[in-house]
Amino acid sequence: MKFISQFIKNPRVTGAIAPSSKQLACAIVKEAQLSGKKVIVEIGPGTGVFTEEILRTKSNDCVFFAIEFNAQFAALTRSRCPGVTLFEGDGKDIKQYLSQIGVTQCDCIISSLPWAAFSQVQQKGLMKAFYEVLSPEGLFITFAYVQGTYLPLGKKFKALLNENFDEVITSKIVWRNIPPALIYKAQK
Repeated sequence: MKFISQFIKNPRVTGAIAPSSKQLACAIVKEAQLSGKKVIVEIGPGTGVFTEEILRTKSNDCVFFAIEFNAQFAALTRSRCPGVTLFEGDGKDIKQYLSQIGVTQCDCIISSLPWAAFSQVQQKGLMKAFYEVLSPEGLFITFAYVQGTYLPLGKKFKALLNENFDEVITSKIVWRNIPPALIYKAQK
């Protein structure tokens, strides 16, 4: 399966022409500081590059699962990361998936969703679902392609982060990614 073909079929679901780079995955996981986190959820693992890095870095007693909307990407992630707990479904249903594993909150959500491709209604709905299940000191971490931060919906997403979280830190640009990206680290 070619990544770009998924983008062409549905650019609002697959928001990039290429999978995220190992460099972006390492930068995201470093920003997330996973040691000590008890419950981590990944939204939109795509080909599993972030999943692989999360599995390598998280503590052994940490509960971790991923939610992927695209069945072909879910299969790729399962192939790349055998044994990973992966639900095929919508990230807005995160509360339901947490319930299935017997918890109500998570310490960290790592998202690869194409925020600038979503309507403001979609952005708000997803953000509400994520915020509600984050623990009191919870961390939401995601990235945006640099060009997307200049688009109206990219700007609205950044404003939405600032409205919902006590602290939002924007990283330096990760140039070794197609397209280049920056990371948003949002702390409750």
